[in-house]
Amino acid sequence: MAMRMRQSLAQLEQEFRQEVQLDRSRRETLRRHAAHRSRLRSHEREKRRSSMRYWMLIASLIATAVVVAAAMFETLYLLLS
Repeated sequence: MAMRMRQSLAQLEQEFRQEVQLDRSRRETLRRHAAHRSRLRSHEREKRRSSMRYWMLIASLIATAVVVAAAMFETLYLLLS
């Protein structure tokens, strides 16, 4: 009886160790997946931000060209009148 109890106890301990090892590997896998998703979100955010900055630059260049052209033609009108 005592021998069987030792074997079952040893078997329980071994199963417990295996379960702990599986749990650690699951946690590590989950952590890696979470880090990967975080990097992807960060990259996507940066891409969106840089695209918005690009279009703001284009808009400011066009607005500057319009203002300079208007000022130039108004100055030319005042000089010729």
